[in-house]
Amino acid sequence: MNNEFQKRHIGPDEKEAGAMLTTIGATSLDELIAKIVPPSIRLKNKMKLPEPLGEYEMLSVLKGIASNNKVFKSYFGYGYYNCITPGVILRNMLENPSWYTQYTPYQAEIAQGRLEALLNFQTMVMDLTKMEIANASLLDEGTAAAEAMFMFFSSRPSDQGGKFFVSKDCFAQTIDILRTRAVPVGIDIVIGDHRDFEFGKDYFGALLQYPAADGEIFDYEKFCESVHAKNGFVVVAADIMSLALLRAPGEFGADVAVGTTQRFGIPMGYGGPHAAFFAAKDEFKRKLPGRIIGVTIDAVGNPALRMSLQTREQHIRREKATSNICTAQALLANMAGMYAVYHGPDGIRNIAKQIHGHARALSKAIESLGYQQMNPNYFDTVKIQANASTKKIQSLAIKGGMNFRYIDSKTIGITLDETTSLADIQAIVNVFAKVKNKKAPKVKPSTGGQAWESKFSRTSDYLIHPVFNRYRSETEMLRYIKSLENKDISLVHSMIPLGSCTMKLNATAEMVPVTWAEFSNIHPFAPIDQTAGYQMIFRELEGYLNQITGFAATSLQPNAGAQGEYAGLMVIREYFKSKKQTHRNVVLIPASAHGTNPASAVMAGYQVVVTKCDELGNIDIADLKLHAEKHKDNLAALMVTYPSTHGVYEEGIHEICEIIHRNGGQVYMDGANMNAQVGLTNPAMIGADVCHLNLHKTFCIPHGGGGGPGMGPICVAKHLAPFLPGHPLVKTGGKRAMTAVSSAPWGSASILLISYAYIRMMGSTGLTDATKYAILNANYINVRLKEHYEALYVGKNGYVAHEMILDTRSFKTTANIEVVDIAKRLMDYGFHAPTVSFPVPGTLMVEPTESESKAELDRFCEAMISIRQEIERIEKGADKEDNPLKHAPHTASAVVSDSWSHTYGREVAAFPLPYVRHNKFWPSVARVNDAHGDRNLICSCPPVSDYTS
Repeated sequence: MNNEFQKRHIGPDEKEAGAMLTTIGATSLDELIAKIVPPSIRLKNKMKLPEPLGEYEMLSVLKGIASNNKVFKSYFGYGYYNCITPGVILRNMLENPSWYTQYTPYQAEIAQGRLEALLNFQTMVMDLTKMEIANASLLDEGTAAAEAMFMFFSSRPSDQGGKFFVSKDCFAQTIDILRTRAVPVGIDIVIGDHRDFEFGKDYFGALLQYPAADGEIFDYEKFCESVHAKNGFVVVAADIMSLALLRAPGEFGADVAVGTTQRFGIPMGYGGPHAAFFAAKDEFKRKLPGRIIGVTIDAVGNPALRMSLQTREQHIRREKATSNICTAQALLANMAGMYAVYHGPDGIRNIAKQIHGHARALSKAIESLGYQQMNPNYFDTVKIQANASTKKIQSLAIKGGMNFRYIDSKTIGITLDETTSLADIQAIVNVFAKVKNKKAPKVKPSTGGQAWESKFSRTSDYLIHPVFNRYRSETEMLRYIKSLENKDISLVHSMIPLGSCTMKLNATAEMVPVTWAEFSNIHPFAPIDQTAGYQMIFRELEGYLNQITGFAATSLQPNAGAQGEYAGLMVIREYFKSKKQTHRNVVLIPASAHGTNPASAVMAGYQVVVTKCDELGNIDIADLKLHAEKHKDNLAALMVTYPSTHGVYEEGIHEICEIIHRNGGQVYMDGANMNAQVGLTNPAMIGADVCHLNLHKTFCIPHGGGGGPGMGPICVAKHLAPFLPGHPLVKTGGKRAMTAVSSAPWGSASILLISYAYIRMMGSTGLTDATKYAILNANYINVRLKEHYEALYVGKNGYVAHEMILDTRSFKTTANIEVVDIAKRLMDYGFHAPTVSFPVPGTLMVEPTESESKAELDRFCEAMISIRQEIERIEKGADKEDNPLKHAPHTASAVVSDSWSHTYGREVAAFPLPYVRHNKFWPSVARVNDAHGDRNLICSCPPVSDYTS
């Protein structure tokens, strides 16, 4: 059996594992697992997966699959465009583990690099849209528009109606997502023509597309005025590249502007991942979905960056949250921001001018052949009246390796992009000429002018901050990217032991195929017969995930974990609708659940009822039973995480599921902790009906520096399979498919290759061993730290699952040390902190994963033990304010300063253990002042004078 890759993926070798088992007090790994995982849920049979491949073999297999995809010239547009990723960004960000293995920047002091990159992104979006605030990216354009609708709905005056107007000229995929999001919360979607629509008090908002789906540029100013006159709000879905030349949404009355930044150097990837943008007027800043990066100061007054206004997040607001956003497309947002840094305002403007000039040249050539070009005002898209010639044009285009968009049986749309050359335009014109049996005119570059009325022209500046005007040479650009990279801890430095986040190896072999042209340059709405390679990946991956979960069917569409939660709950909703039981609207959620659970449930139209946990952290079965029976007539589902969020395999899980089923509900299992299930048990065995899987956790898609890219497919039992989400432009989903949850049919399709490769290289035995070693590593840490920290929850035999919660609450009383002090002090030891204060305030949740070696686990344990000894010194009389924990982290500038007034030494501050000397990571700022950042909200790049002052 080929286990070459398994040995690379799993950290401890056999000798190390033996030593760890001895420390724990177990004679074998299987004996340990038997004591931890309840026998009632153990799988009897091995998963039926292909035999594992070595890395070279797997890449060869994927090359063969890739060859089945046909990479046509795509002129479809409709929200997805070919583009050029500058090599310096491709090599040093997208293909660089220092950028793609970072985690969400909750610990700002060791995340200043990606925070700056995301601030650049926000500034770019605010400049181009002329809005007052922007977030640090969302999942895709369609869901961003839906978030705006939901935000407007929750912000509407009390006497405002519940209707939402959607222009018929919006993208079909966006309209479908709006329908999905609207129904459960009681929003009435009305689709119509903005030119003759009268906005009334029964409406609360409207969505417009700019330019429209067919490429036409409309004047929306009066429409916006009419909406505002009736106290409504307007969201404009805008093409960000067009905004380099066209008047910005904020200048003609939009309250929110959304869209995708895919055109800014991000490959299409058959649908993703891409970073959406969301920008708004300042009045919405406390309701804005997703994350906002803001400027603050550190402990010594120097400028620093952080995530601002965190009280908006669902982990804090839970069922009162207005969004369930947990994953953003941070890596792609960083790339898009760097695209703007690389090109600057003049470069972006020139790219937009080239695209538009080529569209004008195409329009002129087509019209010279006798066709009518129907768009009076356009940026990159010509709309051609082809009449009876449409099918012949389509046939010739396909033969020439070109995809056009066929708006209807008589009309063709052709959208040009950054990669379009004059030779490409000539090839298009040749097709239209051949149909008319005419000689094709020679296409000439368009010189000057514009194909729109002057009132649409942009006159305002953008990208004026120095960061967008400084790095013109590749040398300087490379150094800038590297300077930001050097400020951040990632998996290239040390383990990131975040509980419930599963920061495991993202192997190079898994990542390599993502940037192959055969996968990255495919349009998501390309004809299915051009995507046979992708379809093979989807079929096989769905089969593998069905086998792993024990379920009957899988949808790969949800492009984030919280999207998967929402999709799973919506599938349950559709199931009850089919049984004429729409009154079932109560979802039971344990108090320990992830914050996205209640937020997702509310978004799906459910009433949330919270159930208790007992003193051991398990679901209180008696309380659950009480609520299930109380709500039996209306019970829809239970949302449960397994193993529990407290890091324990609950013995009563079968009984819990039976209680729900007995009272008419369905069981939704949150897949956040699937890394402790694979090969040992599965959701179907446990008794669930549907689960989502975080492919960016258990199945090795990297976290991308700020929470994404991610994928959250859902796996369902047979009775739920018919309702899996469909798509308006590409057939997918179940026989009775619900409407779409993501803009692309298969979500962020290109990164599914990572999970596919991981499963193919691990095989059944390898995946099962990964689960066992994740449990081994967690229990090894638990035993090593037992004398120093108490694990808050353990199973009946005294063991934890794959993660543990360390109780640090007593230190506040004994030494005035809070959990945040420990988190910051760990930076001085070269580590990112575990998850802080979740799910229990004042604690640390630690998850080592299977990928960390014994040496790395020991290094982390030594750091934690040393910190406990530092706390003990305070408990025995050291200064409770002037100590290394309270002043952590310590920067290089502080340590080498001529002034050092602390009662502890510089060596204690900077090199608390000998190993730190050999690989020191210096935080670039001192402890960040969160309160200052929220009081003085700045979410774009400040002028340099602000920094120096």
